[in-house]
Amino acid sequence: MREAHPLERQVGIDYYVSDGPGVGGRLRDTPADFRVREIEAVTPEPLDADPGAYPHLLLRATLTDWDTNDFAGALSNALGASRERVSWAGTKDKRAVTTQLFSVRDVTAADLPDLSGAEIEPLGRVGRNLEFGDLAGNAFEVRISDPERPETVDDITDALTDFGGGRVAVPNLFGHQRFGSRRPVTHAVGLHVVREEWREAVLTYVGNPAETEPERTQRARETVESVAASADPDWQAALDAVPGHLGYERSMLHELVENGGETPADFRAALETVPWNLQRLFVNAAQSYAFNRMLSERLRRGLPFDRPVAGDVVAFADADAPEGLAVPDTDRRQRVSEDRVDVVTRHCERGRAFVTAPLVGTETELGEGEPGDIERDVLADLDLAPADFDLPGNFESTGTRRAVLVETALEIARDPLTLSFSLPRGSYATALLREYLKVDPRDL
Repeated sequence: MREAHPLERQVGIDYYVSDGPGVGGRLRDTPADFRVREIEAVTPEPLDADPGAYPHLLLRATLTDWDTNDFAGALSNALGASRERVSWAGTKDKRAVTTQLFSVRDVTAADLPDLSGAEIEPLGRVGRNLEFGDLAGNAFEVRISDPERPETVDDITDALTDFGGGRVAVPNLFGHQRFGSRRPVTHAVGLHVVREEWREAVLTYVGNPAETEPERTQRARETVESVAASADPDWQAALDAVPGHLGYERSMLHELVENGGETPADFRAALETVPWNLQRLFVNAAQSYAFNRMLSERLRRGLPFDRPVAGDVVAFADADAPEGLAVPDTDRRQRVSEDRVDVVTRHCERGRAFVTAPLVGTETELGEGEPGDIERDVLADLDLAPADFDLPGNFESTGTRRAVLVETALEIARDPLTLSFSLPRGSYATALLREYLKVDPRDL
């Protein structure tokens, strides 16, 4: 197997499925080169529905070069509302044109502001705020700039079709952006959180300079580390050194200034100054890193992804998924015994079942046989156990299971080289695109 890029190996991605060279090139020379549209799974009431029964306004926003969190903040500021009143179904990358759903509590369509780079369309009212996963999937249209070897696209497609058992498919990896595209540390913060190493978690996020960052940012993080290493840390000096654009880092340091920054509880409070979804992302990234490690080891051992082996846990298909989009229902699971492998294989071939691996949490039941050995070995290497995820507040996670394979109906246009495809919710476009480009993940 072809080894992954060194930066991908930092986040648990060790191999490519396709052995040959990639097409090369770059993504996102302009935001319009990367378009993503949510496949919606929410049906609102009319705009004139009773706001007492349906207090949340549902809107569709088409955003150009907007980070989802930043847009939510700008929208709440323009409305004069708390940011906690704005929710969304899926986080999207900044340098793109994205069409996605948001909900805002206790506002009307007439209240919606004009924001640069945003087209906002009110759709109706709903009885609760949107939550992560309130979408069926995402449709992508991705243009590749300056491909060096466009002729390799067919060989890559053939390799991915073989891997998927007759359908274009890739390991359902968490993309590099899950961990921080420029400085992949989110999972490292999360691993400290799960071990309740609150001080280490804060310093991993606020300190810990990376060569890929601007020099000023590196110097600021070095100052934080120097302050933290002293016998009597001067957190105000650390705060003064951190530039304004590092807003989350500053909020953590400000909390340390206010509470003294001495006890584990002080550092936990500092972590809790960031938005609730980022708090959850720390732990989710730790789970994602372990998941990527499990898939890499499955690849290394040559176990199939499109069909089970004895000991695997499969999830059955979601009967309510939109037509043409295969989505597992992870609440409907079955461990595969030796005498059921052939039967479950046929279900997988027909798109009725999916092999899974765990996103570990308090309710996780691990597999058996060789798949279970992989899961336990990875967790042991990371010094993790399901019970470790019994944590306070937004850091707690019961866990779930996730399909190890994601397939798609891929369309390829040649001039310019453009890939169009749809993926179920929670799957990353970069899991597919990395196979085609085989470049530094920052170019994805």
